[in-house]
Amino acid sequence: MSSSVASAVTDTITVADFERFRTLFYRKTGIHFEDSKRYFVDKRLRERMKQTGHETFKNYFTFMRFQASGEEFQNLTNAMTVNETYFFREDYQFQTMCKYLMDELDGQRPQGQDLRIWSVPSSTGEEPYSIAIFLMEFWKGLAHRDVELVSSDIDTSVLARAKAGIYSKRSVQNIPITIRQKYFTQQGQEFHLCDDIRESVSFSLANLVGTQNTKSFRSFDLIFCRNLLIYFDDDSRRQAAQVLYDALNPGGYIFLGHSESMSRISSLFKVRKFGDVIVYQKPLFEGDRV
Repeated sequence: MSSSVASAVTDTITVADFERFRTLFYRKTGIHFEDSKRYFVDKRLRERMKQTGHETFKNYFTFMRFQASGEEFQNLTNAMTVNETYFFREDYQFQTMCKYLMDELDGQRPQGQDLRIWSVPSSTGEEPYSIAIFLMEFWKGLAHRDVELVSSDIDTSVLARAKAGIYSKRSVQNIPITIRQKYFTQQGQEFHLCDDIRESVSFSLANLVGTQNTKSFRSFDLIFCRNLLIYFDDDSRRQAAQVLYDALNPGGYIFLGHSESMSRISSLFKVRKFGDVIVYQKPLFEGDRV
């Protein structure tokens, strides 16, 4: 890339440019950037402009918006999404899953039918793999009931990292040492997840406000959708809640992040409490809501 292009992309992205990008990104992903996120957004836009060799925002925006393959919009989405997670995060929910929910769901489903769990967003895989490890360690029902684990994200780069199953010491620091030694092999500063757990999760691309690719996500018994809806506005949250509701079997459950509340978004779900843990349930029968 020439020095003239590299210097040109440091020019100011205007308020109008930011608004054009923000509107398009919201329409396609449901993620709304507040004005306070200008520095974050502008920095990543300039990085993508430099990478693609576009001197002005206008030229880059046109290229990104109308590219037939959609590859650059995906690259930009990867750059704009935040993926901060670690193993056993908010593990009280995993404990609730194993102590209460799995047995209840097991009793509702016919013999021979898999229980299905969806983790979205997957980020770099720590959440779905934590679910798998907790089930292996703490749910005796695995002796007679198979569980299918599906995990999805809007970011293709983190999906690739999740499939690889290689983590830093920080990612695994909350795992008890005996469990960590059981499921990970340390190689230098890296921790490699064992094949049995890594192969127990299938990863896929999904956008909760992209109805074209969410219609295939159906018949789940349990969904973890933690710390995603906080990035949406009210309209996108309602749309996502409908997608999650449609994806659940009757009687199925959904976990949200500790700062999120489905009750403030949608009346579709029944509120359940297990100890101090709040979970949201799709009613077994229409109209059975609290």
